[in-house]
Amino acid sequence: MEKYDLIIIGGSAAATTAGIYAARRGLNFKIISKDLGGEVATSGEIGNWPGDGMTDGIALADKFRKHLEQYKVDIEEGVEVERVQKDESGTLLVKTKNGQNYNAKTVIVATGVHPRPLNVSGEREFRNKGVSYCTTCDGPLFGGKIVAVVGGGNSALESGLMLADIASKVYVINKNPGFKGDDMLIENLKKKQNVEIIYNANTTEIVGDQFVTGLRYNDNSPTGEGKPQELKIDGAFIHIGMIPNSEIVSEEVEKNKFGEIKVNANCETNISGLYAAGDVTDVPFKQIVIAAGQGCIATLSAVQYLNRLNI
Repeated sequence: MEKYDLIIIGGSAAATTAGIYAARRGLNFKIISKDLGGEVATSGEIGNWPGDGMTDGIALADKFRKHLEQYKVDIEEGVEVERVQKDESGTLLVKTKNGQNYNAKTVIVATGVHPRPLNVSGEREFRNKGVSYCTTCDGPLFGGKIVAVVGGGNSALESGLMLADIASKVYVINKNPGFKGDDMLIENLKKKQNVEIIYNANTTEIVGDQFVTGLRYNDNSPTGEGKPQELKIDGAFIHIGMIPNSEIVSEEVEKNKFGEIKVNANCETNISGLYAAGDVTDVPFKQIVIAAGQGCIATLSAVQYLNRLNI
């Protein structure tokens, strides 16, 4: 079984930064990633990454990859980790779904999050048949069509803005009376002539035959009285939040009620040698720049731990 000083699990901002710092420290390490770029690659416009001004998720994810390649980082891509746990010797055992196992003195879990489903009728049946959770990936397929975006935060706002330049008509379905996102995004969305925002709308069903043909919701506005309504659409983009990819860690690892891995200021978990960074943790703000910072902290903390082991 291969043994490492450090294994980094993930492929987005936190994992990339952790890998850069590990390479610069000369550690014997590798990155295991299901998909390099992670949630960053599925983001739309990004205007708050320092030094880049306005960019997008695909471009930034490509820069992450190239930066790692500069350091000749060992990346095992397209592989999912099944479990991380302590073995009998006290080192960390990383089990992958393809049957390959590794031992590591330290592990950084930077697995990020995945989209939260609506859990309404028709959602599962029409996934990839008009239902999407990634506007960057699937938006270009809906040129000239009628689409709906469900959500009320920044990801829904970004989706609406992107689709406004692609689709003929965009409905933005928000169950709340207002948005919970950046004011600039809200104002820009409201300026789009082909965007119709529907507030106080609780999505109840996605309908179709072979592909999506409509979306049903209850009108909970003061004048709607909860009456059911239906929109004729060709596609539905779901952006209602994320769920942490924390199921790979053992039950001994402390999590909060949302399933986020609890870490301290040094990105340490309650298990010695095990660190977590980025959106999978209980850090209060889910931002690319914060994830990158945590990736740095996690690696530097792991280095300190390794130094103590070698005393």
